[in-house]
Amino acid sequence: MSLADKVLAVNNDLPIRTELPVHSGKVRSVYWLTEADSRRLIKEKGYDVAEDAPLAIMVISDRISAFDCIWHGEGGMNGVPGKGAALNAISNHWFRLFKEQGLADSHILDIPHPFVWIVQKAKPVMIEAICRQYITGSMWRAYSKGERNFCGIELPEGLEKDQKLPELLITPSTKGILEGIPGVPAVDDVNITRQNIEDNFEAFNFRSREDIDRYELLLKQGFDVISDALAQLDQVFVDTKFEFGYVTDAAGNEKLIYMDEVGTPDSSRIWDGPAYRDGKVVENSKEGFRQLLLSHFPDPDILLNKDRMAERSALARDNALPEEVLMAVSKTYVDIAEKITGEKLVLSDNPKAEIIQILKDQYGLVD
Repeated sequence: MSLADKVLAVNNDLPIRTELPVHSGKVRSVYWLTEADSRRLIKEKGYDVAEDAPLAIMVISDRISAFDCIWHGEGGMNGVPGKGAALNAISNHWFRLFKEQGLADSHILDIPHPFVWIVQKAKPVMIEAICRQYITGSMWRAYSKGERNFCGIELPEGLEKDQKLPELLITPSTKGILEGIPGVPAVDDVNITRQNIEDNFEAFNFRSREDIDRYELLLKQGFDVISDALAQLDQVFVDTKFEFGYVTDAAGNEKLIYMDEVGTPDSSRIWDGPAYRDGKVVENSKEGFRQLLLSHFPDPDILLNKDRMAERSALARDNALPEEVLMAVSKTYVDIAEKITGEKLVLSDNPKAEIIQILKDQYGLVD
């Protein structure tokens, strides 16, 4: 069996019973279950959700996206072996810790297979909640050009690249295109201030002004839990993105929960501690792949300049990356997952067949 066969690249073609189109994102595909199947599973499995809550099967893939493009490799490798399993394993680990430490629940109700989550529908807060402990990446690029105000927060003079910030910074941006919010351009992923959120909390889907404090507290607590755990592994938690939403439990209580994924190499920067103390940055996250792409192509501006999207899409479509590049990325993901979870990551020879079998036999979701 070739390496390409072990990669789950296409995840929107599973024969899961659904009446709605499959929603396929950069990495995950979402299958909304029929109302009958949702109700049946809530009853059979005892999930702590309202009896009429819509449920979905979320299947991760091994696809890799960077600079808003999906990349592929030689020999038909349309993804990175082990990446999907690594992302889910890491997220599962942090979500469990959050719950154990009394922070908040997540949207995940069940984990039938390393590639699969059963989730409940949440009403998302329309914010990419980004927090930063170190100055690097886009923030450093802007700072080095003289910018000092980030999302309404004033940074001091004299900071150096990759240094630890005086405090954890929350630098939110919009999730999706939000129309009609004064002072907030109607484009995806635009930086916003806390004042923007307070003045228009309902437009961002917050139930109340108090929930802004709640989201910031969950953000900081979640960051600290992951940062402390990584520090014990001599890894540096640099920055990350959280997402939040609202759900209702079986007793009818509405609650703010963590959504999407947390503390993964896709959503965070993680640096090797010993290397950082030596003055070097060794990435244990997708940032390493981004840097590799920037040095791989002769004109990196294509990857950084949003006005050159058509050229960028062509670059990703027409260039198969060397197998050793994707295998180096695989090693980064698998190694950090095993380090975080303390368990060996077992990679399946045929994940798709396994998923179908489990969802058929144990959940009755495949005809």
